Amino acid sequence: MASAEKSLRAMVEFWLAPTSTDAVHVVEFRNRRAKRQCYVCVEASRAAGPAALFFFRHNDGLWHVFPPGRERPSMRVA
Repeated sequence: MASAEKSLRAMVEFWLAPTSTDAVHVVEFRNRRAKRQCYVCVEASRAAGPAALFFFRHNDGLWHVFPPGRERPSMRVA
């Protein structure tokens, strides 16, 4: 999937593939600006049962199904 297509809507359509009869809604939303953490849990109701996924917003503004890597302390020599 091209990076230009990684909007939240595009990611939901790609991973959950909702049909016109499936109900899709946000179950949970968390935005911690101080820690730069943002995620959304989206659920699709289907005849076989509900399917839910967490989507994480990365520092580049794109959405992924995996959380961003944590920044770790590092030392540099000049």
